[in-house]
Amino acid sequence: MTGPTAKVQSLSSFVWSIAEILRGDFKQSEYGKVILPFVVLRRLDCILEGTKEAVLDAEKTIPKGADDDTRDMILFGAAGGKIKVYNLSRFTFESLKGQEPGQLHDNLIDYITSFSGKARDIFLEKFLFTDQLKRLNDGGILWHVFERFCEIDLHSEKVSNIEMGYLFEELIRKFSEISNETAGEHFTPREVIRLIVELLIANDDAKLTGKGIIRQVYDPACGTGGMLTLAEEALKDFNPSIRVELFGQELNPESFAVCKSDMLVTGHDPEQIAFGNSLSEDSHRGKKFHYMLSNPPYGVDWKKYQEPIKVEAEILGFDGRFGAGTPRVSDGQLLFLQHMISKMRDDEVGSRIGIVMNGSPLFTGGAGSGESEIRRWMLENDWVEAIVALPTDLFYNTGIQTYVWLLTNRKSPDRSGKVQLIDASGESFWKPLRKSLGSKRREIPDEARHEIVRIYADFLNGESDDSEVSKVFDTTDFGYREIRVERPLKLNFQVNDERLALLAAQKPFAKLEDAERAAVEAALRTIGGQLFTNRDVFEKVLTKSLKEAGVKIRALVKKVILAALAERDEVADVCNDKHGNPEPDPTLRDHELVPITEDWRDYIKREVEPFVPHAWVDRDYRDARDSKVGRVGYEINLNRYFYKYTPPRPLDEINEELKALEDEIAGLFKEVAR
Repeated sequence: MTGPTAKVQSLSSFVWSIAEILRGDFKQSEYGKVILPFVVLRRLDCILEGTKEAVLDAEKTIPKGADDDTRDMILFGAAGGKIKVYNLSRFTFESLKGQEPGQLHDNLIDYITSFSGKARDIFLEKFLFTDQLKRLNDGGILWHVFERFCEIDLHSEKVSNIEMGYLFEELIRKFSEISNETAGEHFTPREVIRLIVELLIANDDAKLTGKGIIRQVYDPACGTGGMLTLAEEALKDFNPSIRVELFGQELNPESFAVCKSDMLVTGHDPEQIAFGNSLSEDSHRGKKFHYMLSNPPYGVDWKKYQEPIKVEAEILGFDGRFGAGTPRVSDGQLLFLQHMISKMRDDEVGSRIGIVMNGSPLFTGGAGSGESEIRRWMLENDWVEAIVALPTDLFYNTGIQTYVWLLTNRKSPDRSGKVQLIDASGESFWKPLRKSLGSKRREIPDEARHEIVRIYADFLNGESDDSEVSKVFDTTDFGYREIRVERPLKLNFQVNDERLALLAAQKPFAKLEDAERAAVEAALRTIGGQLFTNRDVFEKVLTKSLKEAGVKIRALVKKVILAALAERDEVADVCNDKHGNPEPDPTLRDHELVPITEDWRDYIKREVEPFVPHAWVDRDYRDARDSKVGRVGYEINLNRYFYKYTPPRPLDEINEELKALEDEIAGLFKEVAR
């Protein structure tokens, strides 16, 4: 199943119709605060219905004085053993229907507060559901909403956990759209998740085969838990005996509540899903994971929580999570990736990471920038295994192109020192949706997903294999050294009305007393209109003129005078500093990006000196890490590697087309004139 089924669409439409009851009493942006917890409540009610009496009977057998752990163990067992939730209220949705409508509010409160601790906290602390129930009751619509939810059958045999995930995502997308929120912050299209998961485990056959295998999976921005759920499903499909432990953290309260509810009903430890910002408040500090996957928010600034991140980066360095650097404050994607890298295991199995990001982390930031230094750190440590360019229009909230990064600290020997780039953005890798879902107009069909995984698993290289969409590069192919090239400053000097007007506009000169300014100008005019092409000669003439006029000026004013009376002149003499060395002209400064595999001296000799013979390299412009001449930078520009030249259409063809259009327009004018 790569998308919502007809069953899920039908359920979503029905639940959406219930939201219409809220119109007038709730703002559209508040619909989700009522509907989502009600869906979770109804799901739990359906799951627990068959063991209700067994749980109530088991509760009577618990010895007095039993601690909470013992109590939970007994009641979880009575509820079926697998799920980590029970309810001790005498009510169910079915029995509540038979009660007086006026008592529904109090009975629902009793029902909710009778859940086991973790489930109860979800409703009370994250959904704040009792507040919404009061508003529904005060508005006189609680019974109508409840009655409609009783009509939905969410028993496990009717609606699977995967289908429930789709239902939540459909609802969140709709609620986000009507409230102008960013739906994409909450979930990722399932076909994209499946692709990431299959890429992660594509070459792990030997590591996942056998009995007693345990794998820990982590998502630092887990949303409703879709990535975690599908990762477990894929691992279980490969090896049914494997034990999968899921970990995550989520900032959005509603998404967190949905994810934690799912963990409860599927038998996972809900405490392994944490609430909060994983960048500033890492709730899984010190933990390491086998597989990590995520879809962090794109282009979202981290300004409001930058202080703890920058403090960690500066104080802990590489002993913390952000030692490689921090990206610009307007985009935190590379922070999430560094956070995940810090949780890679050091054992022989190692870790694998799959993360989907937009194009910014590939090439934003020049040499020495935070982004470039992070890329440098990853590539020099040989963690980047592959990058897959996805089609546009895949996501619900944006049509931009996205990329799947695959990283590991246990590369196979044939991939050592290599990075595979796969361009899966072409028409053969997507198909249009019959109906757009927000910005999502396309999807990756199963056969295309399988082909992408095959290209990756077979390590195809377009230079040696029959593949135009996959190319393999050395990690050093993405590195360069930014060399600063200077050219000499050449100026002529002249005293004329135009340049004197420029001098008058300079603040240091304008601040002089009127008499002093007049005296300086008079002294300058004694020089006449002669054009000087040597600065030293002109400076001597200037000094002599001021001295003969009895004018004394500060060094700053003299500097301003020289600058105002100067003009760049290619045929003038070179201006030298006090040591006799040529001064650089800042306006002619240039930077050459030299491949990191090449000696910059050879590059300059070949690419610069034949064309600018008087240029020189600024040897003081050095890299902060290796102290060598030039700053090191890394960027990965997939468009450059997969660009295909399309020749322009022949002029005759274009002329014929224009003539046909002119004839058509002329014919239309004749029709109008009749």
